[in-house]
Amino acid sequence: MNRFSGLIITAFVFLVACNKGAENIDKTSSKKKMTFTDTHSYANPEQVRVTHLDWEANVDFERKIIDAKAVLSLDRSDDADTLVLDTHRLVINEVTYASGEKAVFRKGEDDALLGSALRIALKPETEKVIISYSTAPDAPALQWLTPMQTSGGTSPFLFTQSQAILARTWIPLQDSPGIRFTYTAKVKVPSGMLALMSAQNPMEKSADGSYSFTMDQPIPAYLMALAVGDLEFARLGERSGVYAEPSVIDTAAYEFAELEDMISAAEDLYGSYQWGRYDLLVLPPSFPFGGMENPRLTFATPTILAGDRSLTSLIAHELAHSWSGNLVTNATWNDFWLNEGFTVYFEQRIMEKLYGASYSEMLASLETEDLKKEISELTSRGKESDTHLKLDLDGRNPDEGMTDIAYVKGYLFLRYLENEAGRETFDRFLRNYFERNAFNVMTTEAFLQEVNDYLIAPERLNVGMVKLKEWVYNPGLPGDAVFPESDRFGLVDEQRENFMNGMPPEELETTEWSSHEWVRFVRSLPVNIGKHKMADLDSTFRLTDTGNSELLSAWLELAIKAKYKPADERLESFLINTGRRKFLMPLYTALVATYPDKKMALEIYEKARPNYHYVSYKSIDDLLNYEKSN
Repeated sequence: MNRFSGLIITAFVFLVACNKGAENIDKTSSKKKMTFTDTHSYANPEQVRVTHLDWEANVDFERKIIDAKAVLSLDRSDDADTLVLDTHRLVINEVTYASGEKAVFRKGEDDALLGSALRIALKPETEKVIISYSTAPDAPALQWLTPMQTSGGTSPFLFTQSQAILARTWIPLQDSPGIRFTYTAKVKVPSGMLALMSAQNPMEKSADGSYSFTMDQPIPAYLMALAVGDLEFARLGERSGVYAEPSVIDTAAYEFAELEDMISAAEDLYGSYQWGRYDLLVLPPSFPFGGMENPRLTFATPTILAGDRSLTSLIAHELAHSWSGNLVTNATWNDFWLNEGFTVYFEQRIMEKLYGASYSEMLASLETEDLKKEISELTSRGKESDTHLKLDLDGRNPDEGMTDIAYVKGYLFLRYLENEAGRETFDRFLRNYFERNAFNVMTTEAFLQEVNDYLIAPERLNVGMVKLKEWVYNPGLPGDAVFPESDRFGLVDEQRENFMNGMPPEELETTEWSSHEWVRFVRSLPVNIGKHKMADLDSTFRLTDTGNSELLSAWLELAIKAKYKPADERLESFLINTGRRKFLMPLYTALVATYPDKKMALEIYEKARPNYHYVSYKSIDDLLNYEKSN
């Protein structure tokens, strides 16, 4: 075992249908044994496994610290004498047994990536341990926002981001996606603020700032989530709603009005939603991702509040995670494509069901363009192995696996299987897959076996394991990969050619274009387009002033490369007031490529960095060599 002390897990996955009415499911009591190694955790679940967490916490905004107590219930082997947990920058004050007796514990050497192993001695009768601790003010999972960094401007805000291995920076746990547990929580926050978690949530503020939570379905640590702020709730349907700051709540309620239709569309495809409620939380702009699929409460970026519901495919993606990821979870971060490739496929099917194939194919075509670009860039940097679906992230931050490979190559692989099996057959396979493996984990190897046993063999498909492994273990894309095509983008390309050949912008046929068609148009413009043509487009269509963040990001990237200075002010404002890494990285990368002295990038970054979450600023620090420059 290397210095990262790999965690070996044996999971017993019961092949029993979870829902009545499931079709063609093996309902025997057989079970399969799945063994895998998680090199991103110190935990020892083969000997001791955490099955339940009771968490009590006080959120202190002045100190930027959470003071907490974690009561961990254990399932252990007879000879287990030590519980090993993952921690990072936690101050452990005391560890006791349920009797109140102090336990012997030891923190291991700190690793910059993995943190420290917390080893707790167990007695023969120990079933629970109680850990009193505090978080660090700079805990990477936690972002403490000042009132000025929120939409309302009057109250501070706190949110967490635990994926991939940051849960250990605010709770001592076995921080591996292959280990599930249930939890309860009691959280005290300043009066006048609402606390929310990835659990059963309140819909109104309490008088004294005290809140209780229950999550009675087992989840992995990366789905632990907490948010605290001046928040309101708006009901969207019988089992859905949205939380947001008061100044944002009406806009959010309008934007997500079709959420209940999305849930019904998802259920029609792949079975019942098994988490009770599905609510959204619109966070302040510094949130580093588009969305985070925390069970029962998706965290969402405000960059999707376009005013016309044009960017809600992101919500379809996070909703789909309620099946792919939350219900059936990648066993390790090397298997990350099992979460995201499935979810992109599911997202596209939801969008097709709601808005038609023409619309969903536009989305798929844009994502495939991004994938091809990512493959080319990774290959040119000597990282061809990172274009495999099954990754090797040993000794690396698992965030490095969060690329279009997992998302879009994974999607194309599932689309290939759909083409081979036929949609009706493949849908039946996927529905049964989610039901067979509900609330369990999945490895890449086990999934390939599932495809063979439950799809290829019974349907007698002419697909061999060699072809499946080519998709999973080979770089790039198979030579016979089939890509989505959009007729609507063909018309967009015609208008681009007309414009580049001299047609004035006002004569272009753009009246019925969606934001996706505009993104395609802008992305396909050449870098040497010239400032005059940029100005003509901008004055006609006001692209620098667009409120659609996807279109704005594409336009600003082109503006950087074309040195179109009228967009500089908007570029700086966007970078300072947006924390979503998807937009930040291409823009800072373009700045560095266009202005190699990094002066412009660093001047903006100095102002923007305090607004970014750790997940974002860590990536940009590396890009700009920030610490060495300052």
